[in-house]
This record gives sequence, structure tokens and C-alpha cells, in this order.
Amino acid sequence: MNPNTGETAALAPDPKQLRRAIFTGAVGSALEYYDFALYGLASALVFGKLFFPTLGTTGALLASFATYGAGFLARPFGGLFFGSLGDRKGRKLVLLLTVGLMGLATTLIGLLPTGGVGAVLLVLLRLLQGFGAGAEQTGAATLMAELAPPKRRGFYAALPFVGIFTGLALATVTFRVMQALLTQEEILAWGWRLPFLGSIVLIVMALWMRLNLKESPVFKQLAESRHVIQRPMRAVLRNARRPLLATCLMRLAEQGCSTLYTNVAIAFLTGFAVKQGAASGANFGTIGTNAVLLASVASVLTTPLFGALSDRVGRLVVYRAGAIFTLLWALPAWWMIDNGNPWLVSLAIFGGFAIGANSMLGSQCAHFSELYGNRYRYSGVALSREVGAMLSGGLAPVLGIFLVGITGGAFWVLGLYTMVLATLTLIGTLLSVETRGRSLTDLADAVGSGAVLSAEEERARAQAGVTA
Repeated sequence: MNPNTGETAALAPDPKQLRRAIFTGAVGSALEYYDFALYGLASALVFGKLFFPTLGTTGALLASFATYGAGFLARPFGGLFFGSLGDRKGRKLVLLLTVGLMGLATTLIGLLPTGGVGAVLLVLLRLLQGFGAGAEQTGAATLMAELAPPKRRGFYAALPFVGIFTGLALATVTFRVMQALLTQEEILAWGWRLPFLGSIVLIVMALWMRLNLKESPVFKQLAESRHVIQRPMRAVLRNARRPLLATCLMRLAEQGCSTLYTNVAIAFLTGFAVKQGAASGANFGTIGTNAVLLASVASVLTTPLFGALSDRVGRLVVYRAGAIFTLLWALPAWWMIDNGNPWLVSLAIFGGFAIGANSMLGSQCAHFSELYGNRYRYSGVALSREVGAMLSGGLAPVLGIFLVGITGGAFWVLGLYTMVLATLTLIGTLLSVETRGRSLTDLADAVGSGAVLSAEEERARAQAGVTA
């Protein structure tokens, strides 16, 4: 019998705490992705015209998405800072700080002047937004994984990410309503500010709920047993290189395709696919936002369902199946998007986002937490998630738009790009191991140099300052 299956009786989940963590995690994730999706949609639809009007269609989109990518550039630094803080001081404190920082940056974007000065301030606020987001999703997923019943950990760990799609749907609905009620001139003049200013409501809700959240029992046990370490990020880089490499690669297709099939797809439709048909760019923008909205609503169901499936058949089985589907779906999907037909666009984005990307996300939520040992779990998951996000989510729109621009609007280049991301993610799964049922109180990693620790190794690491 595997000694790592199951948790101790002392860590039996508290149903009330579990429900509260689900709700607060979902609201925090909703705020984070409302912020990021709102920025991404604005980058595709209005920011180029507001802040970079002299650069032309492709140049404005590139500049706009470069500011979008700046947020992903800041995320690893936020992951480093807040991940280390979460392993030293607990999960709750970090969840309070990150949600407040993200919300403040998003609200201030709604007050910016347009033009050159506004563009500089936009980049600074985007960096602040990304810094705060660097550990938000990690904190929510880690806390849920540590609170959940071990046999249903995949399902429960995926539930906070329902907030992602709620936030994405909310951001998409906001732009869709503006497109319906306001003229393009009114949106550019003042309407674009309203969604950013409205994020203050989500901030207040998230802060109020998280103040009433209890600390993770797994972290409390770690603190009581005096195994809290003072330099968890150093320990990750020294002892967890294989799980770190595996998880960074596994993030590429999930995060990259999330960005490609939402923000880049809309930018492609409005900037390039419009040249292939008779419809106007405004109509293509509506087609894109409708398709993203549909896929976002569907993902509220598909993501936890894939998490539940990983509880039954294994984390890596679900993850690899999602990566293979993404690989095979790539070229047909981008051909359908390029076609411009509303039904085909919706099908392409639904398959690429709600099925492909989110089958990987559903199993990822528990898998990443199970891969790392308890002493530096938050740091390890945060670093891998945010480095992967920077390399894929931050680079995807800029590189994607650049490649499409130099090929004259060719859809196949985005298909090939998507296939490369899926292939790298498959390689990442080969570096990982199955973790379903693993105890989260284990101090060692599931794979790599920290997988087996002797008493002598523990004492040596203690003397080196790696353990308390």
C-alpha cells in the first residue's frame, strides 16, 4: 500500500471552511481574470487606437499587446515574492494582499489619460497588476488542494478556477454590452473606462470574504512541526529542478492557448480575417466576443469536470489527452476562425479553450500542488505557473500578431504556433509523474532530487538552512 495516500485524521476537511474557500477563491480568481481579460479585450479592440494611434493597424496591435505582455513579465516576480511569503507566513495573508493590489491597479487604469503619457502609465499599472496576479491563482488552488478531501482533490482544486471563466465572461459581456449600446466613438471617448472602474465592486467583495477565511490546516501543521523554511524559493531552485521544469513546460499550452483562443483570436478577426470577407471589422469583433463568451460560460462546467475526471483516471492521463487534442485541433481551429463564419468561429474557440486548454487546467490545479513538497509548495507552484505564463501568455499575443503580420494574415502560422506549445507541454508531462492520492503533508517532492530524503539528508539540509 502506498504510504502517501490519504491525509491524517487531524487534517480532515471542515465543510464550512471548504465552502468558504471555494467561494472566496472563485471571487478572487474572477477579479484576477476580469482584470486580465478586460485588459486583453481592450488591447484587441480599443487600446491601440487610444494610446498608439500613429502606428497603423498591425503596429498598434503589437504595441497594445506588448503592454498586455508586460503584465505577464511581472508575474514571475510577483510569484517569487508572494510565493515565498505564502510559504513563510501562510496562504491567507497572500490572498488578501494580491487581490487588493490587482484591483487597485485595474481601477486606476480607468482614470488614465490617453496618448503618450497615458501609455507610459498604462505599462506601469499593467506591471503592478501582473505583480499582484503572480500568486493569486496559485494561492487559491493551493489552499483548495490542502483543504479538499484527498479522493476528490482534483475536483475541488479546480473549483476556484471557475472564477476565471466568470471573470472572463463578465469582461466579455461588458464589452459586448458596450458594443450594443454605444457607438465606436463613444466607446473610444469614455465608454472603455467604465469596466475598469467597475472592478472596485469585486475588490470589496473579495477582501471582505478573505478576511473571514481561516488558514490552511496543512500550513498550520507545517508551522507547528517547525518545518517552515526562511528561503523557500532558494530551496525550490536547489532541490526541485525537475518538477519545476516539468510544470513550466506543462503551462505553455494551457496558458498560451487560453490567450490565443480569446484575445488573439479577436484581434485576428478584427485586424486580418476581415480582409477575407465582406463583413465589417465591427461585425467580426462582435463574432469574436460572442464566441469567447460562449466558451467562457462552457468552461465553468468543463474545468471542474476535467478535475473530477483526473480524480478517477489520473492527473497525467487527462493532461496528456488535453495536450494531444490541442495539437490536433490547432490547424482546423484557426482555419475556422479565419473563415469568419460565426458558427465555425464559436466551434473553434469552444474546442481550443473550453476543451483543450481547460482539460489541462482542470487536472493541473491538483497536480502541481501534489508535485511539490510541503515546505515550499506555494513557492514552487507560483514560480512554475508564472514563468510558464510569461513564456506563453505574455509572449503568445505579441509573437502571434507579429507572425500573422509578416505572413500577410495567414491563419496557418497561428496553427503551427499552437502545435509547438502543445508539443512542449507533452514533453513536460513526460518529465512529471502521476500524483493522484499523494499526501500534501509530505516534505519531499513527488519526483526529482527531493523525492526521497534520508535522515542524513534532512540533517545536512537543516545545517545548510534549507529546513528549519
